[in-house]
Amino acid sequence: MSTQHTVAIFGAGVMGETLLSGLLRAGWTPDSLVITERRADRAAELEATYGVRALENTEAAALADTLVLVVKPQDMEALLREIADHVRDDDLVVSLAAGITTEFLESHLPQGRAVVRVMPNTPALVDQGMAALSAGSFCSAEQLDVAQSLLAATGRVAVVPEKLQDAVTAISGSGPAYIFYVVEAMIEAGVVLGMPRPLATELVVQTLFGAATMIRETGQHPTVLREQVTSPGGTTAAALRALDDHKVRAAFITAMEAAAQRSKELASG
Repeated sequence: MSTQHTVAIFGAGVMGETLLSGLLRAGWTPDSLVITERRADRAAELEATYGVRALENTEAAALADTLVLVVKPQDMEALLREIADHVRDDDLVVSLAAGITTEFLESHLPQGRAVVRVMPNTPALVDQGMAALSAGSFCSAEQLDVAQSLLAATGRVAVVPEKLQDAVTAISGSGPAYIFYVVEAMIEAGVVLGMPRPLATELVVQTLFGAATMIRETGQHPTVLREQVTSPGGTTAAALRALDDHKVRAAFITAMEAAAQRSKELASG
């Protein structure tokens, strides 16, 4: 790594902009960050909003020490071919594209380049993301630390063996959608029970936030916390019995197995 550390973010869509703004809030200076964006109007908008430079892909690759690839999986091969000759020996390449393996990245870059594969999730938009990182064959501990510090700007970070990335995709990558799905159902239940939708929404969202905070701050197992709410013969017990009758727990496990399988299929092309 050079002493003048520069990060280039390739692809300034939602996740690219999320990472950019998170890094700036975390103390990175605009002159240490560059972006690439195909649409000139979008590039100008980001330059004006964040004070960073928008460059062509090859210019950004030549300038940066850390290259963060935030393009769609189907666009990754073309981007790698375009920038490969500009990735230096000690550069770090970080991919946030779902299903793109470290082996794929390494095979499209000069021999020995350091790569890190990341599965982020959308709560990064509010600095509550969960990112899982897997290092490639040539990534040093120092370079993995660099990748971790980048993703920590938008939430929490875990380092996992790459063989677990399909499971990560199923649990935390797709996970926010499952939570939103449950929230939707609970709000609809409130409406069915005669409650105004705004009130139902407030009750459900705060309950979700409070329950998640309890899990994190008490350190207690979810089963223990659930049992504390469940009085014998009470309302919660009746509701949980109905959920069990409909095999909701089994359905969630099956759903996540399906997501992991789909992730595996997408990775294999």
